[in-house]
Amino acid sequence: MSDYGGDDGGFDNDAAGFEDAFDPDEEAEPDIYEGDEADDQGAGGEDPETIDRQDETAIIGNDPSATATAKPEENNTVQSLKNKRVPNEKRTTTPYMTKYEKARVLGTRALQISGNAPVLIDVEGMTDPLQIAIKELREKKIPLVVRRYLPDGWYEDWTCEELL
Repeated sequence: MSDYGGDDGGFDNDAAGFEDAFDPDEEAEPDIYEGDEADDQGAGGEDPETIDRQDETAIIGNDPSATATAKPEENNTVQSLKNKRVPNEKRTTTPYMTKYEKARVLGTRALQISGNAPVLIDVEGMTDPLQIAIKELREKKIPLVVRRYLPDGWYEDWTCEELL
């Protein structure tokens, strides 16, 4: 006997409107992986080996009409990134290193130092790579470049020596 009254736990499946979930007389449905008809309904539609790729073109900037009029140098992403660099004399962002840039530079330089990169300062018995990186930053000896991306897609490069 249960705490809820009655020998069966106090819950009547038939009274609650539930039907039996398992009927032993019912035959099991065939597995979808057993038949060949599942191969005809493949998830991708066409066989990847038989697709004709000659008529495919790259879409630049989600504009299909721009693809036909695009210049060949615009299709090269490396070349287009080089064209987006702001010259040093026209940079507009502040010459101050943010706390996020400082954390990234120190972490990157400490990782390099821990991987036996040459140290550019006098270590004076220091063994902690992060402390060595902090001293290198203080003396403006870190050979890294901070790239700041602007909202219009252009970017500015600042060396750690230039940032205060």
